[in-house]
Amino acid sequence: MPVFAYKGLDTSGKATAGIVDADNAKVARVRLRKQGVFPTDIRPQTDGITRGTGLNREINVGEYFQFVTTRDVSLLTTQLATLIGAHIPMAEALSALVDQAEKSKLKVVLSKVREKVTEGAPLADAMADHPKVFDDLFVQMVRAGERSGALDLVLRRLAKFVDSQVKLQGQILSALAYPILMSCVGVAILMGLFIGVIPRIRGLFESMGGEDSLPLLTKAVFLFGDLLVGYFWIFPPIVIAAIWGIRRWLRTKAGRETWDRLRIRLPVFGKLSRLVAVSRFCRTLSTLLLSGVPIIAALGIVERIVGNVVLARAIAAASHNITEGQSIAVPLKASGEFPPMVCHMIAIGERTGELEKMLTVVADSYEEEVESTMTALTSLLAPLMIMVMGGVIFLVALGLLMPMMNLSSMIK
Repeated sequence: MPVFAYKGLDTSGKATAGIVDADNAKVARVRLRKQGVFPTDIRPQTDGITRGTGLNREINVGEYFQFVTTRDVSLLTTQLATLIGAHIPMAEALSALVDQAEKSKLKVVLSKVREKVTEGAPLADAMADHPKVFDDLFVQMVRAGERSGALDLVLRRLAKFVDSQVKLQGQILSALAYPILMSCVGVAILMGLFIGVIPRIRGLFESMGGEDSLPLLTKAVFLFGDLLVGYFWIFPPIVIAAIWGIRRWLRTKAGRETWDRLRIRLPVFGKLSRLVAVSRFCRTLSTLLLSGVPIIAALGIVERIVGNVVLARAIAAASHNITEGQSIAVPLKASGEFPPMVCHMIAIGERTGELEKMLTVVADSYEEEVESTMTALTSLLAPLMIMVMGGVIFLVALGLLMPMMNLSSMIK
């Protein structure tokens, strides 16, 4: 069903705006009047950011910065599972989601999904048309739920899985928030020193004619200040060019593999990166298998979303072994990239026929370890950042104090 953006007046005469779904503009006007809104302008709404044609095109700048987050998908998945579990028809359930969606971009996507479902398409196929909102994992699980007749159960598992991903992302962001804040504060303090304080002190030394006899550290501080204040416009292009170059390098096969291999081999953060990737592998594979997705298809999905080329290669080898009737655990162990406990638990699960259960146990264990590691790193990063920023400020202050100690000799 199409979606229309409207502007109008409410019963009190105040201007109002929003979106409404209807078969056509005339039906949209009737629906708005029933809601107590007198429309003055109605235009078709699309996924995009523009409405209208030619010179009459309107650009909604706000929608450029509007994103459908993982939390939004988690919420609508929980709501859809509840509605389907209450035996509400799919079209009505999707209509309820459209009405409850707060973001206009999500409302448009859900309206298009409902329109295609109403035309007779499976829910998974309708969602597959919007890969930026519903990824391959989501679509495959919904398709498995539709085929098995247990869509509400699969959606609940999917909602739980997405919630765990949101929680993990929140833990990572929380751990990085304090170091980033400390870095910004430290840079602001240094900028204040180099712009407001150091030029005055340097002028004092120059007026006394003793700049040539300044200590090496003081000269280095003045030189860095000159670069920072006099050539500050050079740093943004350098940073942008560096980011562009790194991103382009990461798009290459060799660059991505080198980066992914480095990520899991760093002294401290490498262990955390490996834990996150292995936890995602176990949780995703377990959720897919419990939802009825065939193991070959499940491994193919996990290979694409594990987020590390090195680990994905080991998973691809495991998928190849399955097609030949062999074990998953053997190629994972041979790669040397998966911890021995994971390979051992998978081997036990394959022998006992409880692979899904073993993967869930491993995922729970590794997620707890990720949480404890994140907590430990956060507690260590705080004093470490203070020491680093304090050390830099101390060097700057020392560079300024050293010549002041010899001020009397400079005056003579």
